[in-house]
Amino acid sequence: MKELDLLKKDWKKNESSFNQLSETEIYKMIHQKSSSIVKSIFIISIIEVLLWIGIGVISNTGDYIKEMKYPENNWYLQFLDVFHYVVIIVFIYLFYKNYTTISTTASTKLLMRSILKTRKIVQCYVWYNLAMLVVTAISAICIAVLYTPEISNLTDQFATSPQLAIITFGILFLMVLGLLAILWTIYRLIYGRLLRRLYANYNELKKIDL
Repeated sequence: MKELDLLKKDWKKNESSFNQLSETEIYKMIHQKSSSIVKSIFIISIIEVLLWIGIGVISNTGDYIKEMKYPENNWYLQFLDVFHYVVIIVFIYLFYKNYTTISTTASTKLLMRSILKTRKIVQCYVWYNLAMLVVTAISAICIAVLYTPEISNLTDQFATSPQLAIITFGILFLMVLGLLAILWTIYRLIYGRLLRRLYANYNELKKIDL
């Protein structure tokens, strides 16, 4: 019986070491996957900024504003552009900072906190871009209505035809709503998928940390 007890103790001790080894391997795997996901978020955000810059260059919005010959609009549009890109640069820096933190951390609790922090930053980034789309769309509509002769002539008819005004602004509203839906869908497909994978890693870490 004494030999059997010793065998049981030895088996339990080995079982504990095997579980510890398994948890260590799982942590390394989750750590690597989380680092890869945050790196992907960082790279995608840079590509997105370059894409928007490219769209701005191709659309020649600056030349369009100059052609309207209303320089009082320039300060607002320039401020909007500078503000937008400053905020985007801040987000990209935060993505990079979180990537380096997750890549170098050796603590389960710190990795879990970094994952949650990354999720919140990405969510703020998505909501900021959607809000910025609304602000830009409203600004473009107001400038077009006030300073484009063809559209200004059309607005004069709104006073005599309220139905025309309702139809026009209804179409504009649906266009903005459509753009929001498209952008939201793209963000959900790209960032949403990455965030779901990141949160799955967080749940696995919670099991290890218990």
